[in-house]
Amino acid sequence: MKSIGVIPARYESTRFPGKPLVDIAGMSMIERVYKQCLKVEQLQDVIVATDDERIFDCVQSFSGQVMMTDKNHPNGTSRIGEVIKSLKDFELVVNIQGDEPFINPIQIDDLISQMKKTKHPIGTVAKQIEKQEHLFNPNTVKLIFDQHMKALYFSRQAIPYLRGVKQEEWLKKHTYYKHIGLYAYQRDVLLELLDLPASPLAKAESLEQLNWLDQGYEITISISEYDSFGIDKPEDLKEALSSLNND
Repeated sequence: MKSIGVIPARYESTRFPGKPLVDIAGMSMIERVYKQCLKVEQLQDVIVATDDERIFDCVQSFSGQVMMTDKNHPNGTSRIGEVIKSLKDFELVVNIQGDEPFINPIQIDDLISQMKKTKHPIGTVAKQIEKQEHLFNPNTVKLIFDQHMKALYFSRQAIPYLRGVKQEEWLKKHTYYKHIGLYAYQRDVLLELLDLPASPLAKAESLEQLNWLDQGYEITISISEYDSFGIDKPEDLKEALSSLNND
C-alpha cells in the first residue's frame, strides 16, 4: 500500500498571517514540517499543498515537492483532495498539519500501521490527557472510542461526563484522551468526503470529523505516547523554540 503525506499550507491566517514562512531558528516552519515527514519510513512521498506563491517558492527553495491549489477551499481536507485527484498512484493519504514543526515521525508511522492493520476508511491519533487544564479547555478536542479502537465521538467538552464526581477528580477516576489532528484516509474515501453535506453536529462543535461519523464512516484510532502542538499565534513560537532547545 503506497502512502503519501500531504501538508496543506495557507498564507492567510486570522491569528498569524504568513505562519508557514515564520523563521524558527534559521528554518521556516514549512521546511521543518516537511523534513520531519521525510523521516517517516512508511511514506513513499511528501508534498505541500498551498494557495500562495510565497509558500510555493519557499518549498521549492529547499527542493521540496509542492503544488498550487485553489484559494477557495473551505478546509485542509478539501485542499488535499485537489492534490490527490491528480495523483493516482497512492492508496493511502496522510493529512499532516503545516503548523506542527516538531511532529514526531513515529506518530505518522504508527497511524499508517494502524490503517494497514484495520483497513478502516479513516484513521487519526489520540493521546492520554494528563493535565486538568487540557480536559476542560474547549480548544483541546476530546474523543471516545470503542474496544475495537473505532471512534465514537469527538467533542470540545470533556467526555464522558462522570456523574457524582467532582471535576477536579475526573482524571483520577477515568482515562481521558485528546485528539491529535493527524489523519489518514483511503484514497477513494478521501474523495468521497469532499462531497459530504455539513452535519449539524459538525457545525455545533466546529469539528469536521463529525461529518464523517454522521455519515457512517469508521475512524480507527492510533494511541500515541507523544504529544503534539501547533503554532496558532505568534506567542506559540516561544514554546516551539523551547522544544527545539530541549530536543
